[in-house]
Amino acid sequence: MFDEEPGWDESGAPRSSKERGIVDLKDILGALKRAWWLPLVGLMTAGGAAFLVSQLQTPLYTAHTQLFVSTREAASTADVLTGSQFSQARVTSYARLIAGDEVARRVIDRLDLAYSPELLASRITATALTDTVLIEVDVADPSPERAAAIAEEIGVTFTDFVQELETANDDGSSLVDVTVTKTPDVPAAPSSPNTFQNSVVGILVGSLLGAALAILRARLDRTVRSRDETVELVGAPIIGTVLRADGLSGTHLFDKLNNHRTAEDFRQLRTNLQFLSVDQPPKVIMVSSAVPSEGKTTLVVNLALALASAGQRVTVLEADLRRPKVTRYLGLVGGAGLTNVLAGSAELRDVTQSYRENFEVIAAGPTPPNPGELLASKQMMGLIEKLRADNEFVLVDAPPLLPVADAAGMAVFMDGVVLSVRYGSTRREQLQQAASTLQAVGARILGVVLNFVPPKTYLADGYGSEYGYEYAAAQVSASTPSSGPDT
Repeated sequence: MFDEEPGWDESGAPRSSKERGIVDLKDILGALKRAWWLPLVGLMTAGGAAFLVSQLQTPLYTAHTQLFVSTREAASTADVLTGSQFSQARVTSYARLIAGDEVARRVIDRLDLAYSPELLASRITATALTDTVLIEVDVADPSPERAAAIAEEIGVTFTDFVQELETANDDGSSLVDVTVTKTPDVPAAPSSPNTFQNSVVGILVGSLLGAALAILRARLDRTVRSRDETVELVGAPIIGTVLRADGLSGTHLFDKLNNHRTAEDFRQLRTNLQFLSVDQPPKVIMVSSAVPSEGKTTLVVNLALALASAGQRVTVLEADLRRPKVTRYLGLVGGAGLTNVLAGSAELRDVTQSYRENFEVIAAGPTPPNPGELLASKQMMGLIEKLRADNEFVLVDAPPLLPVADAAGMAVFMDGVVLSVRYGSTRREQLQQAASTLQAVGARILGVVLNFVPPKTYLADGYGSEYGYEYAAAQVSASTPSSGPDT
């Protein structure tokens, strides 16, 4: 069963690496590169907040003193050992008493402090050093002089307190002596807040949180952004990557752009397409997409331009009968066309328009009531065969595969299908379903073209500047017509 294998879904299609929960370094780097601003925002926000909080905090000065705990009577070596063990057993309890409310209350009374016992106790830290009879005492206060005075008074007060607690001799004397071994000095610099340290910690934490959000954002992103993932979903290679060009969204034609890298992308696609199969090169190629607005029509007209400029005779067939845009992009007449030929009301030569040398276009014609049936008819198959005989390449601009069944019906007449995928927009499940639709009718998927790839993504690496070539920004010729959204 397919659903029992971790690498396959319930329909038997391969799961992508993201669906299997696999994360590699390239995915992480890609996520951080796409959402670089998240770590930056986290860094600035957390670092700034830590700095601001540190600046708003009241500076505290810490005074330090040290106490030594011992027993009074030691008549023999055994008594000394026993007394030492007794003192070590006591120091932990004494440390808790020093930082307790009772000692704080006595210090407040002796120094006449305007503190509550709880507040003062919270500023006293007493630590029993392991395997010793020493107690380290730290006192923090906004005033350095007061911090030193409190630390000094703790040594006196706690010595008296121990005398009360440990009185066991017949003469009323205590078994334990507490001696101050280090008198406190007035601290010269505040111990807290440490603005630099807090800011550094804030910057690190903010950066890590921002990076984690960037990676999580990428993991939750269901759109296609990876070459390897696209190949896994479709089961066909990437035959072209077209970078996003602002001018192309208005002109739709790469020859209207002056010295732009996108033009080279279409030329590279032309080369890749010509060498897909040397023994049986595809001549009639359908270009479709999973859903609308994924650049398929722009891909068709620009690939045709690239082929024609290389001396190849190419005809573009506008087979998206519901939303035809080829003639609009090329500035041609969109009246009579494919539907007239299929209905027998016009001859092929009567509706064929020449755009330029080696480049002809057959418009869609009037929209019929049954586009799917018309495109899958015997008349359509006969027309494809005639075009195959008269051209070196026939590019068919087909409707998207998922909204309607028109493209799937005529896909069997083609030598192959090229899927147009919009980077960061096409969802993985949509692309996988489109590929499954073509496979179900026995169509041959030649490959995938990734459109609208941002120039700064890792998919665009390896171009231009790496080899010493630079491309200018897209500039639109003055004679270029503008049109609506790209499909």
